[in-house]
Amino acid sequence: MLFHRSFLAILLCYGVGVIGTSLAPKQIKNLVTFGDSYTDVLAMADGGTMWPVYASGYANVSLFPFAKAGATCSNNITDRPFPSVFESQLPAYFAEVANGTLPFLAPNETLYTLWIGTNDVGANGLLTGHGAPGVSLIDTVACAVNWVKTMYASGARIFLFQNMIPLQDTVLYSVDSYLNHYWTLERNTTEWNVVMSEITRSGNKLQELMLQALVPSLKDAHLGFFDSYSLFQDMFTHPALYLNGTAPLNVTGCVHSCVYQLNESTADTGVCTIANGTDRDSFLWYDELHPSEQAERNVAREVAEVMEGKNNRWTTWLS
Repeated sequence: MLFHRSFLAILLCYGVGVIGTSLAPKQIKNLVTFGDSYTDVLAMADGGTMWPVYASGYANVSLFPFAKAGATCSNNITDRPFPSVFESQLPAYFAEVANGTLPFLAPNETLYTLWIGTNDVGANGLLTGHGAPGVSLIDTVACAVNWVKTMYASGARIFLFQNMIPLQDTVLYSVDSYLNHYWTLERNTTEWNVVMSEITRSGNKLQELMLQALVPSLKDAHLGFFDSYSLFQDMFTHPALYLNGTAPLNVTGCVHSCVYQLNESTADTGVCTIANGTDRDSFLWYDELHPSEQAERNVAREVAEVMEGKNNRWTTWLS
């Protein structure tokens, strides 16, 4: 187990209240995003337009995206052949700042976001023992928190830290999961579901506590904690409030489902079922791991609300 259960119980009982207030209306003019495929605007892992594009449009701000599909926080912690936040995305950002590719972004008008963790803790990550020797959930969480410190040191002052969704509710980590593009080997799906639930909940609480502890060192900064977990849990529990497609509402299947047979070559695509047209908006998930475009629109509306200076149900301002 990644951590002691008694320590987990203490964390889950520890609450963090609203300390700061929302941003001023029309204050934010720029959105800068870091993260993985949940945020990468070019990979289009939702099968359509990604949430940062929608959010920047809803709030009428300029978008500067740096998130990359497949990313973890650091390949020194969970090594994957993808552009991680610290070894790739941050260097790309600082290079663009240095060479003038990125225009000057006024600190009091720019919101910096990070949504990371899905690949760090999942299959081919902590869940399956693929982290560097001796690393744990504490290391992946601390890495994400260090993103705030790094960006603050570079002059950024307004942050929105997006926590992990309830990954146990995705098709990949559900009790009734099947072999798919993301995992083609035998596994105990019940165990994966239980462990993933524990990892995401405790990881998110660790993030919250570490960020709260960091706040006193962030003079003049505004740090928001966006509860992606609770938003997706609400979408899962109350789909009629969020999904509006023409097919029956579905939170356990996905738009693009590909079922593999045991020992099938990973070069094959399995047997795929694809929802088309407006039926797609009836699903919470696009494929076995990623949110649907409709789910991403919901994320975008909430983040846009934050940028517009409104009080947001899913955002706690820590400073």
